[in-house]
Amino acid sequence: MAEDRDFAQRAKGRPNRLGVSVCRLLGVNELTLTVQALDAIDGTPVFDLKPYMAEFGPRGEVRQPAWSHELMAGYWNTSPIAET
Repeated sequence: MAEDRDFAQRAKGRPNRLGVSVCRLLGVNELTLTVQALDAIDGTPVFDLKPYMAEFGPRGEVRQPAWSHELMAGYWNTSPIAET
């Protein structure tokens, strides 16, 4: 195996699949990016950015079970989670 690897790629066989997320870029100020709906914890380093292109999205109809819609209903809420 090569000592250096290309982590900046979209291939499904890439060596590290962690942290793959789609978000909206709201602004750029020098080295600071402002994004919306990034599925990450504040302060998580971002190693690579790629534009979203429809050709890399799902092909055809996306099917998922009904229970998954209920599970994900509040996933993108920005309000803090209440402690129990």
